[in-house]
Amino acid sequence: MTDKLLQISNLDIVLPEGSERDLAVKDLNIDLSPGETLCIVGESGSGKSLTARALMGLLPAPHVRVEKGTISFCGEDLTKASEPRMRQIRGSEISMIFQEPMTALNPVMTIGVQIDEVFRYHADMSKSERRQRAIELLEDVQLPDPKQIVAAYPHELSGGQRQRAMIAMALALEPKILIADEPTTALDVTTQAQILKLISEMQTIHKSGVLFITHDFGVVADIADRVVVMQYGNVVETGTVDKVLNKPEHPYTKALIASVPSLVPRAPRSRSDQVVLSGDKIQKKFGGGKSLFGLGKPNRFVHAVKDVTLDLRRGETLGVVGESGSGKSTLARCIIRLLDSDSGNIMLDDVDIRALNRAEMRPLRTKIQMVFQDPFASLNPRIKVGQIISQGPIIQGQSKEKAESRARELLDIVGLDERAFNRYPHEFSGGQRQRIGIARALALDPEILVADEPVSALDVSIQAQILELLDQIRESMNLSMVFITHDLRVAAQVCDRLAVMRYGEIVETGATGKIFENPQHSYTKDLLAAVPGQKWDRKVAG
Repeated sequence: MTDKLLQISNLDIVLPEGSERDLAVKDLNIDLSPGETLCIVGESGSGKSLTARALMGLLPAPHVRVEKGTISFCGEDLTKASEPRMRQIRGSEISMIFQEPMTALNPVMTIGVQIDEVFRYHADMSKSERRQRAIELLEDVQLPDPKQIVAAYPHELSGGQRQRAMIAMALALEPKILIADEPTTALDVTTQAQILKLISEMQTIHKSGVLFITHDFGVVADIADRVVVMQYGNVVETGTVDKVLNKPEHPYTKALIASVPSLVPRAPRSRSDQVVLSGDKIQKKFGGGKSLFGLGKPNRFVHAVKDVTLDLRRGETLGVVGESGSGKSTLARCIIRLLDSDSGNIMLDDVDIRALNRAEMRPLRTKIQMVFQDPFASLNPRIKVGQIISQGPIIQGQSKEKAESRARELLDIVGLDERAFNRYPHEFSGGQRQRIGIARALALDPEILVADEPVSALDVSIQAQILELLDQIRESMNLSMVFITHDLRVAAQVCDRLAVMRYGEIVETGATGKIFENPQHSYTKDLLAAVPGQKWDRKVAG
């Protein structure tokens, strides 16, 4: 017997032929003890997520597979375990929270059925006991109205709500090891704090080991016992959280820490008088319809956006912050006319776009573009990246040669190799797919960019590059942005003004610096108090 829950020794994971490198993970050696939290950090594509998938036996074999080494779980080598044995282990002894909830959850099964499936395969419980336990789990992860969410499908929930539902599934059977692959990426800071507390409580009670993959150094500062830093599949630095964050030795670790956004807002810029986008009393409700064949009671209304009034000036970045389900993404979709609002006005320059039909709206699409929160779900999996980026300009009348040339330029601008042009979205990591989404949005040279969590899936170094890129583009093109984010560190460095949303309403708005220095609404105060890593001074790391 061993006192270690997990020991990974000399692990090599091979990549498909023609990849950027031969090995996704090279000679990896890490271990995890009961009750310990080990954080793995590194750039997108560094091998973090494939390490986690190897542990779960979920590598996309045969092209991506363990070439050599051992993964010892409580003394059992999982690289030699049969598929039936791995099915027994998954969920009951080792659970994983995946990075992208929309693609990890089954779209044709309700949340309740998916949680119930865990209990049906691994626990001896009656149907009523399983349902009650599912509702309790959804309550534990702070989801509103769990009895309704049990009957909801994934597409009916916001990104953060889907992530919390997946966390509930992972915690269902109180596993010995919880693998968390960017589990708080889609969550606002208050919910993130609740989830981290929940994981910590579970860990204390059951002495579970937590393998936590993240790019958020604030979270690392708050929860980690030890930290592993990976680059190009290699471990370049490891040690206690204090040593790695405050006394880093490797240049790569120093560069990552230097990229962490400060909580001190940047200096305000002068504000233009020209209003390029304005909304007046925008409203959007969901629900109210009846069930199949018109039977039963009508579904309840959800007031996703309620009397929202805002304006955006030329060259300005307006940040929209708030909890998951507060209406941020719905507001963004109403602004860009992917959703039709129920009432109110949305003025793009001097045109009320809410009143336009689809044909009338098409020429205005070049003026306003969107970067979506979920990069995988928003990219067509059957179309190559080059076509994805060039498709918009071609539809708008640009020649194929010019559009494809611009697509190659944009791939270079967002930090992707030229070979990406002829590859499919599934061949990229989460962060790389987000960069593709940003390149697609910029392909039409828009005047306004609506960015829905555009850097949430990116590690800090790439995040810093993308934010700098957006800043450069904004300056050179006098671009205006509506920037939706739950990361108040990013908001502090990017946004000129903030609009704080709660339950579909804007509860506070003003200059970023003033809101950070002197928030007026109690909800804004709660958001700022929940930002992780406030006690860690990143400047110490130099």
